[in-house]
Amino acid sequence: MTPAAPFTPLLAVDGITVEFDGFKAINGFSLTLDRGELRVLIGPNGAGKSTLCDTIIGRVRATQGRVLFKGECITHLPEHAIVRRGICRKFQAPGLIPTLSVFENMAIAARKQRDWWRSFQLKVRPEEREQIEQALEAVGLLARRHETASALSHGEKQWLEIGMVIATGAELLLLDEPTAGMGPAETSRTAELIRGLVGERAVMVIDHDMSFVEQLGAKVTVMHQGQFLKQGSVEAIRADEQVAAVYLGRSRA
Repeated sequence: MTPAAPFTPLLAVDGITVEFDGFKAINGFSLTLDRGELRVLIGPNGAGKSTLCDTIIGRVRATQGRVLFKGECITHLPEHAIVRRGICRKFQAPGLIPTLSVFENMAIAARKQRDWWRSFQLKVRPEEREQIEQALEAVGLLARRHETASALSHGEKQWLEIGMVIATGAELLLLDEPTAGMGPAETSRTAELIRGLVGERAVMVIDHDMSFVEQLGAKVTVMHQGQFLKQGSVEAIRADEQVAAVYLGRSRA
């Protein structure tokens, strides 16, 4: 009998080091993420969280280690090639085109042909329209699809950008501080939205708001000074004295 193939995680960050002029922003960091999993990455400011996302997506080059996606090494691929393989990132600040409608912003994200000038010229195909409307429904903006993006509130712009990431059809979504600038009600709505995304796709959320992290109810990975510190449930992370010393205690100050 042929032995079963070993389980391959969707994403494997293997001993990544990122160095800038002698400073190690990330220092031998490793992490795995399964298909359909929701993971939260936390840590103090300067811990290396956003740099890790930049490295996964190909915006920053690792000096050591490797990144594997579905078992394939993507460490040295250009960013556009990594996106086409199924990883898409939402940045902290919304990157919308405010003069275009909600639907048009989504159409640009959903377009398989990524050349922006062609995205404006070509009609939206039926399969793309269906994908866009499903994503808009997921983020609660289907009824506002004909309004310009500039008419949305700050929180709604964040949700639109999450919708744009969904519309790409990526298997792995990287969401960098998706609740930045939101009030409690919008933060709770965003947590509900993100919980509804997992299953068909994996999601990694970068944040430092522990009340939001608790609402996500996912496994938490803690970074500190570019290194892996701890991993576990929110309850276990909150109860960990080492984490409290370097992160939670500092956030309460």
